[in-house]
Amino acid sequence: MNPETENVTEIPESTDSSSSPSPIRSTLGGATQDGATATVAGETPASHAKGITITGLNAWYGSQHSVRDFTLPVARGQVTALIGPSGSGKSTVVRCINRMHEEIPGARAEGSVMLDDVDLYGSSVDVVAVRRAIGMVFQKPNPFPTFSIFDNVAAGIKLAGGKGEGNMRDRVEKSLRGAALWDEVKDRLGEPGIGLSGGQQQRLCIARAIAVEPDVILMDEPCSALDPGATLKIEDLVHELKKDYTIAIVTHNMQQAARVADTTCFMLDGQLVEHAPTEKIFSNPDDSRTEEYVTGKFG
Repeated sequence: MNPETENVTEIPESTDSSSSPSPIRSTLGGATQDGATATVAGETPASHAKGITITGLNAWYGSQHSVRDFTLPVARGQVTALIGPSGSGKSTVVRCINRMHEEIPGARAEGSVMLDDVDLYGSSVDVVAVRRAIGMVFQKPNPFPTFSIFDNVAAGIKLAGGKGEGNMRDRVEKSLRGAALWDEVKDRLGEPGIGLSGGQQQRLCIARAIAVEPDVILMDEPCSALDPGATLKIEDLVHELKKDYTIAIVTHNMQQAARVADTTCFMLDGQLVEHAPTEKIFSNPDDSRTEEYVTGKFG
């Protein structure tokens, strides 16, 4: 299996809410902080958003060196697109951000990944807490197959320590509304999540991700398995979500990157070639390899 395109299904872990707060949540709290990632002039930081700063990231699958000396700021409250040919390391980078990469046997990573001023690879950081603070939406929709629509969203809330049936219902509704899905499912919340259409399933997975109020949302080709209509709904949703979250999205669709991203990062052979405002990447890139890729000469 190609580790760059492997789709990992999220499995609910313990729902025990009696444990003490995790180091990362205790450090970050619920408010937006000034961090290592600068915002553009005039930008108002989003309510949950925090910046990611990747510095000198290297990642391996066994002896295969898949990401090399990669450095990238992911600005808070913005959408950053990662583009490049298959196997260029895009998915590996986003999996390193929320520390899913190390779950693959033989995989390892080195370098610095900062969430504002917290080192996500620090020895005192709780890996489970990292994955709560940084939500992940995968290439293929992966609702929990035995769970209802309601329980798919509630699972993440319970994992994060949410209590109370009334509060739970409110939070599930809020999350489904945030994923632009509530009006379509409000009368069938007890039905299986896998009974929804592909596009609805992907928005259900987004609702599950935002239910725990993360700081960052990672999307690994979230529209690759969807039809054009469902894709446009996800893209519209991305525009809405960036008001509250920092988003990094991997996409092979150049038009999609141009439509949704504030900045775009072009990768080739595991290395960063160019990172700039999206309009510049597609109209006047600095590197000839970027121009050749975005104009379809290779890739």
